[in-house]
Order: sequence, then C-alpha cells, then structure tokens
Amino acid sequence: MATRLIIGLGNPGPKYQWTRHNAGFMVLDHLSRIMGTSVAKKNFSGLYGEGSWHGDRLLLLKPQTFMNLSGRSAAEALRFHKLTLSDLIVIHDDLDIPFGRVKLKEGGGHGGHNGLRSLMQELGGGGFVRVRIGVGRPVRGDAADYVLANFSSAEMAGLPTLLDGVVDLLGELVRNGLPRTMSLYNNKDFLPTA
Repeated sequence: MATRLIIGLGNPGPKYQWTRHNAGFMVLDHLSRIMGTSVAKKNFSGLYGEGSWHGDRLLLLKPQTFMNLSGRSAAEALRFHKLTLSDLIVIHDDLDIPFGRVKLKEGGGHGGHNGLRSLMQELGGGGFVRVRIGVGRPVRGDAADYVLANFSSAEMAGLPTLLDGVVDLLGELVRNGLPRTMSLYNNKDFLPTA
C-alpha cells in the first residue's frame, strides 16, 4: 500500500469558499466525501484527513496559511510522514487553462502562482505532480482580483460535473500513475458544450 499526500490549494475562511483560487480546496472536499472521510483535523498548519482509496493510503491536506505560505504546511506534512516529492500531488487553479479543462504536469516552474511558488521554495524544488484546474483568464481587469472572485453562476452550475471528473482523474492517477492518466485525461474538457 503506497502513501500519497494530496494537497488542495486555497485560502481559508467563508469569504474565499467559492472563489476560483479555491479550486484545490473544492476538489479535496469532494474527494474526501467520496472516500468517506473528512478533512477537518487541525494538523500541519492546515486541515487534514486520511483514508484508504483504491488500495492506497491517501493523506489529504488543505493548508490554512493562506495561499502565499502554502509551502510551510506541505513541508511539515512531508517531513512528518517521511515522504518525498514523488509522493506529492498538488491540486490548484490555473489561469492559462479554460474553465472546464484540466491538465496534468510533473515538475516545472510556478507560472506566477503564489501557492506553487511557496511550495517550491519550502520543498526545494517542483518535482511533484500538479493537477491544474482551469479557471480561464479575465477578459479585462486584474488577474489577482479575478482568481479571488467567486465562480460565475454558469461556472457554479458546471462545478459538480467538473469535480466528479477530477476525482475520477485522481483515482486513475493513484491506481495507474501519471503517464496513463495523462493519456486519458490531459486537457480533457469535462464540460463539453452541446
């Protein structure tokens, strides 16, 4: 039984609950419901839960440090469980991907994402798997304001389908690894238009 740490990135508190920047938290909450566990225990500067899924032990973590310091929480959890970057999966929002699409990646830079920047600083590198949830770019206005705004009503209507799809993707990733999961899901549009 392998152990994986899955971190969803976001900002704590009800003010940010439905914002685009909290896509990682939303996926983790959905995953925990499907696993029959909760991410509610205070640990590793975050909210934490664990359970077994598809034969693996999954540790679920929502850092409560605010996005810019997410790496502290990740580093604490990895050290405590004696895990390496290859055991880590990070779920986060991505401005460069349209809403409804998801991309997978291992390694690379932070692309201006402050949560990833913090992770890479605290962990000494970016050699972990990222599940990038597309939120699209604003047509006009500031990108920082856009990610801290709530999903639109049309996007909210599509969120349940998107979250189900991302949890399926995570199941494939845990069971069969990154190359196979990328072949099935990379850049998949979970909300195709009719």
